[in-house]
Amino acid sequence: MGTKPKKRAAPAPTHPPKKQKLQPTRPSKSAQTKNKAQEKGKGKARQFERETIEIPTVGDANTEDSEVSDTDAGLLQEFGDAVGFLRSLDRNAIARSKAATERLHQLHKPVRKPRDDDLPSTASGDEDAEHSGDSMTDESDSGVSSDEDGSHEELEAERQTSQGFDSDSDVEMPYERIPRGREASVESDSRRHIQGLPIKLADGRIQATGKMTRAPTPSESEEEEEATNVHPDEANTRVEDVATGARFGRPAVVDVVGNTSRAARIHEAKEQIASVCQEIIADPENSLGLLRRLHTFSLQKITSPALPEPVTNDFMIRKLAMLSQLAVFKDIIPGYRIRALTEKEKAEKVSQMVAHTREWEQGLLVVYQTYLRALEDSLKAKGELSDIALKCMCTLAAEVTHFNFRVNLMSCIVGQLSKKSWDKSSDLCLNTLISIFRNDLTGVPSLEIVQLLNRMIKERHFKVHPEVLTCLLHLRLKSELDVRASDTKVDRAEKPKKHSQGKAASRRSKGKPTDQPHLSKKAKKAFKERKEIEKEVREAEAEVDKEERARTHTETLKLLFVLYFRILKNPHPTPLLPAALRGISKFAHLVNVDFFKDLMQVLRGLIVRESTDEDDPESPDWDTARNAADILNRLLCIVTAFELLSGQGEALNIDLSDFVKHLYAIILPISLLPQINDPPPTKFTSNLRISKPESIADMLFRALNIVFSPRTSGGTVIPWRSAAFAKRLLIASINWPPNITLRALEFIEALVAKDPKLEALLSTEDRSADGVYLPQIDDPQLSRPFGTSFFELLLLQQHHYDSGVREAAQRLSRCTNS
Repeated sequence: MGTKPKKRAAPAPTHPPKKQKLQPTRPSKSAQTKNKAQEKGKGKARQFERETIEIPTVGDANTEDSEVSDTDAGLLQEFGDAVGFLRSLDRNAIARSKAATERLHQLHKPVRKPRDDDLPSTASGDEDAEHSGDSMTDESDSGVSSDEDGSHEELEAERQTSQGFDSDSDVEMPYERIPRGREASVESDSRRHIQGLPIKLADGRIQATGKMTRAPTPSESEEEEEATNVHPDEANTRVEDVATGARFGRPAVVDVVGNTSRAARIHEAKEQIASVCQEIIADPENSLGLLRRLHTFSLQKITSPALPEPVTNDFMIRKLAMLSQLAVFKDIIPGYRIRALTEKEKAEKVSQMVAHTREWEQGLLVVYQTYLRALEDSLKAKGELSDIALKCMCTLAAEVTHFNFRVNLMSCIVGQLSKKSWDKSSDLCLNTLISIFRNDLTGVPSLEIVQLLNRMIKERHFKVHPEVLTCLLHLRLKSELDVRASDTKVDRAEKPKKHSQGKAASRRSKGKPTDQPHLSKKAKKAFKERKEIEKEVREAEAEVDKEERARTHTETLKLLFVLYFRILKNPHPTPLLPAALRGISKFAHLVNVDFFKDLMQVLRGLIVRESTDEDDPESPDWDTARNAADILNRLLCIVTAFELLSGQGEALNIDLSDFVKHLYAIILPISLLPQINDPPPTKFTSNLRISKPESIADMLFRALNIVFSPRTSGGTVIPWRSAAFAKRLLIASINWPPNITLRALEFIEALVAKDPKLEALLSTEDRSADGVYLPQIDDPQLSRPFGTSFFELLLLQQHHYDSGVREAAQRLSRCTNS
């Protein structure tokens, strides 16, 4: 088979097809825009490369808006002088191109000197690289026109050779080290003074004060700014404190106290203290700083960070500050005691309000303690402010007894009573203690005072004023305590015996009484819930726990008897004996029964000791104050003995005949005392309503009423005792004043009414008698009173100067006819 011959390709047509039209080739629209931009850029580049650019003038035909409008012409005509500076402009500088401006800047730019150090160069390449970099720089700068004086490299080299600095150095230039100079102020001194504000007179006219305040100069303000940019330690010392500095529009405390004029100083201090107190009372929880500022005014010497040298404070300002702090603390102290927070309470997370309250409470305690220390220091100094400090402490102790640092206040008050002399400060302290005793509801403050008094008297060896113990008579123990105590033990009231639930059920089943009634489960649940509610109500009402108060009162009573018994057992006579006897007589119903015999023995010894002192031949007459005090002590011992046995001691078989004999023997000496009706002298002036101490006559008739009372005598009347006392009272009544004589006649009339056998003494007829009356014997049983009669009644009826006494004597003598 043969191969097929290949076909020949058709020749390409030499002319276009029939329907195809030939169009001239034109560039596209985007290409045209690009070409125009390139031409325009070349034109701008050529203008930028020029050294100067021509400024068009008014006669140039190529400029737009060559003609000046009428409005512009009017403005030029009106303000022609204002635009005259345009003629003095430098046309060459304005026509200079941007490239020429940069070249000039590069020529005059300073170059820093190279740093002389041994460190290697920071360039990463070698010399070839540097040459290559230079050639690259030359190539990149070759596009600059030949009209410029040189390339940037030539300018840099020229600048470095002329000035000798390296542009890459970090060394500060000399012009950078020179401080800037401030131009002199053009303001005059007169312009720097600011006139003060005018004031309004009482009649409504406005008057200028004439005060000028100098404004600070810029240099002074710079100095103040430099003073603020100091070391942090120095800044802390110069900060104006709220307590001393000029804060809240008030001058600094040092400036007020350091005023040369005393009148102005006191006036400014008064105004500032008043405003500070007003702000503290308005918002106490946010005024701890103001409290410290108020306390600063009471300091003796005041310092501040600005003036470290202390400035002595004025006495009047310190007095005002102390009294102002007293008024403020009385108002802002809360009604509860603030306790210290435990570590657990400090670590736990609380709300913002609770944290703020805790912070204020702790801050208040710190400021209050600082105030109390200042008062204590002033009191110990015994200067001009000692009386004011004592008054403040007594007021705080009496009115905020519930608050903290109560014991510190009481210690200072009791310490003022430890002296043997008596003055106005002693009256103030004693009135304060009495007020605390009367207003005490819990018994804790009373216990603390008794502890302090007990320790103070023991340390002073009973060398204190006897008025100190009179405050103990105001203790709230007589009606609020149901216990018996002595100096060694306490007998509490027996509680009713309670049976267990099982025993109570068995007793109910047998019909026996029980203190636990039968309760169902529902009733028990309701009873338990009611007890819980009652407990919450008591806590909300802050009701004092009776059991806790009883325990506190028991401890107080024990310490009280320890003090009294120590005074009674003192071998040497002490002026505190009358006060101790009055106290035992008042609280006799609370003395333990087991202690009665020992106490009676001590009282007998005291009576015997007082009676032997009276029988001393070297002792003065009966009308002396010493004998009156001895008789008063004997009467107090007798009354105390009978008070002890008039209550719970009735069941004891204790013979009190010795005390009856002493009472009978003391009647005649009492008749010779001129001050029988006067109360014992006292130096204490009380501001409270307190009963005055009893006189000798009051004590005598009190003892007589106890001796002849039915409770003491056991309901049996002893005729010879009644007759002996009646006869001796009639003998003594001849020398007594009318009021005491009337009391004696009334008492004898009561004795005659109780025992009809005494009517025989009222008759003057002859009768048989057993022996002769012996008035000089001090034993009523051996005096033989029925051997005489009441013939003193005839003297009182006929010769007494008082009509009341005569009528009472006649009434008593007629008792036989009734």
